[in-house]
This record gives sequence, structure tokens and C-alpha cells, in this order.
Amino acid sequence: MGLFGRDKGAMPDPQDALAGRSESMRVPDRHLVLGAPPAGPFPEGTEQALFGMGCFWGAERKFWQVPGVITTAVGYAAGFTPNPTYEEVCSGRTGHNEVVLVAFDPAQVSYDELLRVFWESHNPTQGMAQGNDRGTQYRSGLYWFSEAQRDAAEASRSAYAERLRAANYGDITTEILPAPTFYYAEEYHQQYLARNPNGYCGLGGTGVSCSIGLDVETPAEA
Repeated sequence: MGLFGRDKGAMPDPQDALAGRSESMRVPDRHLVLGAPPAGPFPEGTEQALFGMGCFWGAERKFWQVPGVITTAVGYAAGFTPNPTYEEVCSGRTGHNEVVLVAFDPAQVSYDELLRVFWESHNPTQGMAQGNDRGTQYRSGLYWFSEAQRDAAEASRSAYAERLRAANYGDITTEILPAPTFYYAEEYHQQYLARNPNGYCGLGGTGVSCSIGLDVETPAEA
């Protein structure tokens, strides 16, 4: 079967996934907006979070705008192919999701606040899609680094599901999994919308506010 000759909206079987490679992508030394190294080392006490919420260009910008975030990077996770390329991920034959790795200072911003940004910035009811973007790499996903993050993610999903139902949305399809191996994406994807301010961003929230993370709720941007 050719690279693009399959249903990109269904996860591949592990044995059918592309083989990948041992070589990893080059990681830039500095974040274009925040200045910190995307791959560390990070200051003592730094925590990490990992989110999948559609096209990673717009998702990364959402998080680098949050005060208390030290650095961000886009990449691929929760699939089968080691060190995949963007073209391979888009083929649907790696099983990977487009994700954003967020390094943050928990003394300045809580994981709950990052969860609020996550829920309000996309539509988590669309399965293997986000808006007009279709394929396994656009699925909604929360990938936890600690049991505390897992508990917070699951609690927020339950709470937000009630708000979405009240607004006549369907069931949440977000996967919540232990943080898998994160593969950095190609350098041209990193901080893409800082390099290309008018570039494509297919990210759009539901307009339903999430009650966690802030004392005062704010509506999501359309």
C-alpha cells in the first residue's frame, strides 16, 4: 500500500505502521518568542505538559502566550513510528498526533490553567478531526506526566463535558494517556506562526467556557 493509500481517519495497526528511523530532528537552541531552549535544560522546579488539539501551529501559539510558560515545542506523539517526518504523520501510517510540549513554572501558572486553555481553544468532540483538518494527527489528547496531572485532566474532562452537553455539543472524544515519547517536529514547524504571522491556523474553540484555572471565566476565542 502506498504512503497515502489508507483511511487517515483510523489508527493503523502497529505492525502496519511505517518503520521510521533512529535519527532525531534537530532542535533549535532558542524559542523564537520566549528565548528559552525548547529541549532544556530547564530551571529547577519546571514542569511539563503535553497537549494534542488539532494543527500544532495554532496550538503552540496559544500556550506561548500564557504567562508562566517557559518554552514550547511542537512534535509528534502517541503513535508507533520512531522519529517520524511530517509527511509520514500526514499519511496516517504512523498513528501519531500533532502535539505541543509545554514547559511551565507551576509557581506562576497552574496545570489547571493550562487545561482551561486546552479545552477552550479547540472542539474536543470531533474525533479524528479538528474543523476542516481530518486525520489521526488532529485528534484531541491529554498526555500526563504525573498522577496529579492525570487526576486533574480526568476531572476537567468530566466537568467540561457537562458544559458542552448543556450547549448541545456531543460527547468528548479526548484521549487521556500517560505521556508517550515526544518526537520534535521539523525546525520550520517550531513557532511557525511567529515566523509567519498570517499563516494558516485552523484552531477554533466551541465558545463554551471552562470553569477551571481562573476565578473569572472568559469565553474562548472563535
